Amino acid sequence: MVDEPLDPPPPTPAAAAPPTPLLRPRREAFEHGLLPIPKLIFPEGTLAQTLSQLKEKLAPAAAAAGDGRVGAAALAEALQIPPDQAALAIGMLAAVLPAEDPALDAGGGGGGADLRDVLLFLYIQSYKRLVPRPHKDSPAVADVWPSTSAFDGYLSALSPIQLVRSNSRRFIPSQADEEIHQLSYLQKHMANILTLLADSVEGEGDDSLVLTMETFEHLGFLVHFSEGTSLSQAATFFANSDPDMPAAPVSAAQVHDWILQNIVSSLEFYTEKSTAKEGSQQIASDLDVTMADANTSHPRNSTPTVANPAFHRNSTFVEGFSKTSVVKHASDVKGNSVKVLNCHDSVIYILAPVKYATVYGCSDTTVVLGAVGKVIKVEHCERVHIIAAAKRICIANCRECIFYLGVNHQPLIVGDNHKLHIAPFNTYYPRLGEHLTQVGVDPSTNKWDQPFVLGVVDPHDSLSHPAGVSDVQAESATCVDPDLFTNFLIPNWFEDEVQEPTKCNPFPLPEIYQASQSKKQAVLEDTKKTIRELQLDENRKKELASALHSQFKDWLYATGNIRQLYCLQGD
Repeated sequence: MVDEPLDPPPPTPAAAAPPTPLLRPRREAFEHGLLPIPKLIFPEGTLAQTLSQLKEKLAPAAAAAGDGRVGAAALAEALQIPPDQAALAIGMLAAVLPAEDPALDAGGGGGGADLRDVLLFLYIQSYKRLVPRPHKDSPAVADVWPSTSAFDGYLSALSPIQLVRSNSRRFIPSQADEEIHQLSYLQKHMANILTLLADSVEGEGDDSLVLTMETFEHLGFLVHFSEGTSLSQAATFFANSDPDMPAAPVSAAQVHDWILQNIVSSLEFYTEKSTAKEGSQQIASDLDVTMADANTSHPRNSTPTVANPAFHRNSTFVEGFSKTSVVKHASDVKGNSVKVLNCHDSVIYILAPVKYATVYGCSDTTVVLGAVGKVIKVEHCERVHIIAAAKRICIANCRECIFYLGVNHQPLIVGDNHKLHIAPFNTYYPRLGEHLTQVGVDPSTNKWDQPFVLGVVDPHDSLSHPAGVSDVQAESATCVDPDLFTNFLIPNWFEDEVQEPTKCNPFPLPEIYQASQSKKQAVLEDTKKTIRELQLDENRKKELASALHSQFKDWLYATGNIRQLYCLQGD
């Protein structure tokens, strides 16, 4: 199946594009920017007041910095949290900002963040994710997803096994469902958010709070237009402002009315499309890729199509594959993020530079993520091998998974995890060095063995914190034994097209792992030499070759590497 062009999306009679750009929530902030740190999450009834008080506490530090920035030390003192948690918050904020912030990125968050961005980041920590639809056969799911903790009764609703048995995604929120939920949250809280960002001036009532154009643009952390138009250009009160003349501040009330008008228009559009889909076989949202789309695509070079042409696609989906291999090169990836969803017993190669990556609901699968410049999230996976080069990774609610990592920051481990293993990065492909440079991942820094472990309970997920259950620290990960560490071979697709190909793992192996690899190589060479020196007749040679072949075949099946071998033979 040939990929269909996604940008600009073609019009169809069934779903014509809206006459004006739609205001959409920035999914990155809600998907990757929520941290399960209790002291970052304030009760909804006192949220606005608490953050206003926090703004007053942080304002002197921001003023003293001369550029309105707040560092981790000031944030830790104001919130009364450990410095490492404050640094994590600033670093995660940097990872989900809509634009690069050189001052913030320079020291991994040590340069401090704009106070307005900090306030927005802390505000959305109150967000609660959309609750999954209940499974119609919960007892049957429990039989194949045994409970081993107090939280399994809740997390089983999202298990990979269930997704296979249900054979659809009707039981988890669709992309459109989530965006409706996020927009509704912003609609409810926008008045408080604008009040928090606004400056006070002389005047009465609504005229006493104003927003400058610069502050208004910071709302781009939360929302954006589907056509890529900047907020200030879309807003009539700031549009076409003279770049040489600072635009006059606008009342917060006027901004609020304009944003709510756009949110209502977007919600009406979403709701109309969602209603039109009800009762059809394609229950997944207009923004989603259905299982049928994914499974009819050619596995080696496919981007499932988008059903709703009203939106510009900024994500590439690899979804619903089973017992196959899927390859994505840079030319196959649309947008700045990739999502690997509900894949089973497969090998997925994402050999491309992206900003964000999500691996969700997969089992018995190997996923290679070539270069991710912001953050990877791996969630609700079982018996999955993740091979990833990235700035950051977050692991949540996974079981019996192995992570081969090249990461510039500590791996974040949260939620109900069991039997996780971590190891250094173990592969390469011809364009890997080029891709790492492109997204800003530094292979000389690898913190794969320094996990940052938070709690089991995720306050953003209403399913994972039942009443009366106290939080405890999540189970950490164990380092893979160096003697069990192996390199992963990626087929050399299109190597001839690369002028300066990467020919080895760009992340240096720790000494103990390198020594083990050298020892294995020496044993292999000795074995080969011994075999060559044996005086065997042709029959004995055939017997030896047959025995080696049989043992190797058994190992391939036992380890699951047979899938990779098929991939290698196919190319």
